[in-house]
Amino acid sequence: MKMVLNTGSTIEEGRLAKGGEKLSEEYKRACGVGFMNPRDYDRLGCPERVKVTSSDGKYSVVVYAVCDIGMPEGMIFIPRGPWANMVVNPYTFCTGSPLYKGDVVEVEPTDEEVLSTEELIEKMIMSGGR
Repeated sequence: MKMVLNTGSTIEEGRLAKGGEKLSEEYKRACGVGFMNPRDYDRLGCPERVKVTSSDGKYSVVVYAVCDIGMPEGMIFIPRGPWANMVVNPYTFCTGSPLYKGDVVEVEPTDEEVLSTEELIEKMIMSGGR
């Protein structure tokens, strides 16, 4: 399912990141998530996890799926952090800042596990990617 990706800070992301907890399970549970509208969540079959693939199809990340009535239909929100960074469009449009909001991604249910911060960084290094 095509969805619009938005990323940004959350209170939990900020608290854990600034507190030096980026390698913790709590950080993974707070930031390795994708919030989506209940209709979209239902259309995907109410999955525990989803795979989000970048607009160019080169990169993907698995996050926990979270049904959130506050999310607009057709949008997925991933908190700022390594999970979002895996699929954020790096093109800067000459601004020096990547496209953290508004890029189209592919979202699909998956049985794959959500990787830890360390595992994500290793995956980035091994793939020569983001």
